[in-house]
Amino acid sequence: MLPIVNNTMRVKQVNVELVKTALKALKFGTKSTIANATGLSVATCGNILNELLERGEVIETDLEQSSGGRPARRFMYNANYSYIACIYVSNEGGIYRTVYAVANLTGEIIAKNSSEVELINYEAIDNLLEDLTGKYENIKAVGIGIPGIVHKGLIGAGDIEELVNIPLAARLKAKYNLHITVENDVNLTAYGFYQKQHYEEDKTVAVVMFPEGNCSGAGIIVDGRIIRGNTNFAGEVSYLPLDYSREEQIKQTKNPDVFFLLMVKTIASIIAVINPAIIVVTGGLIRLDMMAGITNSCEVIIPQEHMPQIIIKENMQEDYINGLISITLESMACDVQLIEKRL
Repeated sequence: MLPIVNNTMRVKQVNVELVKTALKALKFGTKSTIANATGLSVATCGNILNELLERGEVIETDLEQSSGGRPARRFMYNANYSYIACIYVSNEGGIYRTVYAVANLTGEIIAKNSSEVELINYEAIDNLLEDLTGKYENIKAVGIGIPGIVHKGLIGAGDIEELVNIPLAARLKAKYNLHITVENDVNLTAYGFYQKQHYEEDKTVAVVMFPEGNCSGAGIIVDGRIIRGNTNFAGEVSYLPLDYSREEQIKQTKNPDVFFLLMVKTIASIIAVINPAIIVVTGGLIRLDMMAGITNSCEVIIPQEHMPQIIIKENMQEDYINGLISITLESMACDVQLIEKRL
């Protein structure tokens, strides 16, 4: 009997998410318009709307104007029903920085701040989150971006040694009893960039980052989904066999000719493996005037018809925050994915 009960509950969760998603997109909706948008029955939509209305996640507005007959009740999603806290930490050339954004349930940022700090460790992140949850009591989920690998709940090799081998998500969840998501920084940047493009069809996109004083990394999006790999190691391009160890690659950033060759080999490797439509090149070592050189050098290795559009962006902080907000909001939805069958 238990599996049937579980399945019923999961279907209900999916239906609630469908209604909420539709109402966010419609801005205002009646039971009928939401039923049309979701494919659910009017009765099911009505029951879900009543539940959401009772707990304050949906607001009832003025009645819909009627051309005859009884006017329909109209509803809107209460974006400020609760908030999410998004935090990312970085080490760029030995400068440690924490950035946070507090957003509502439609992703609108209501508070944001960036600070240079002397040290980033568990306590620094915990103290920042404690301040945010104290100031915004209805925070329900937290997303954290880190420059490193997250595998089996532990932070692996990365740019901030004090976070290595720390079970960050588990410790914060135990203390705050909130949804906690910890994700790689370049994955989040790639996802945020992809989300902002609003592609009509799914695409394959990569963001490759060449930071100052640290190893390169890539975020890979295939058909709209982050590719993390078996152990979340996907995108760790500094481990490619480029004839230089990771430590030596960092040293070679001081040698423009060698660094440029390493950069081109890295980008060409990504093109050959995933055949992206777009590659965005970014990081503290990247300048806008590198565009022609990168493109021409890659075309020596990759046939022209398989070359992606190459974009250089010197600052992708907004993409990073956008990806972090998107992932954190998704973490609050039920874990059942509705996948459209492609013929």
